[in-house]
Amino acid sequence: MSTRFTTRPILRLTHPPTIHRRTFLPNPFAQSPSSTPQSLTAHRTLPFPSAPIYSIIADVPSYASFLPYCHRSDITHWSAPDAIYARRWPSEGKLTSGFGGITESFRSRVYCVPGKYVESVGGDTETSLPRDLIAHHEEGAEARMGGDNGLLTHLRSKWTIEELGRNKTGVTLALEFAFTNPFYAALSGGVAPKVAEAMIRAFEKRVVELLERNPEMVGARLEELDGSRLKR
Repeated sequence: MSTRFTTRPILRLTHPPTIHRRTFLPNPFAQSPSSTPQSLTAHRTLPFPSAPIYSIIADVPSYASFLPYCHRSDITHWSAPDAIYARRWPSEGKLTSGFGGITESFRSRVYCVPGKYVESVGGDTETSLPRDLIAHHEEGAEARMGGDNGLLTHLRSKWTIEELGRNKTGVTLALEFAFTNPFYAALSGGVAPKVAEAMIRAFEKRVVELLERNPEMVGARLEELDGSRLKR
């Protein structure tokens, strides 16, 4: 009597089985929304001349006293005198801001084109303004701040002031920012769209209060103004 053994091929798994999982909440780390800057804009038309409005916007050291989300605003460097008014403007500063439970301090380079633009950029973000308009900010720029931006990879705020008439001025604020960590980008999603509107609303209130309280500022020229007041 003989015994026969039948052999069967052994199945080998060359790849682990695929397990499909379904989640009800999105994973904020699944993609990198921080790589694309968020852009916000807001606009106002104010019934005042452009000179005092510009001077108030360029008064960066006063931001913390009235601007939402701004906890502190310190200027650490001033520009050389500009070619038109021979006036020094904020050129570098440290601002501490917070919203959505996040608070952070940012070193920023500030560029003022008298009567037209006030732009602030952080880290490695470049200014959008032509170099010939900001020559007074370029002096000694190489020796100043580096590119550490903390929570952000991109940061730019730009105020544009447009004279529309003798007592009519258009003001536009454009904000751009991108977080280093996509978690913070997701966390800020519900708050960020309100930031630009809240900021320009605060400036509008500041302008009205200052100019109604100090009517002599309304007719002043830019060279006669010193931030949020007349030169003494």
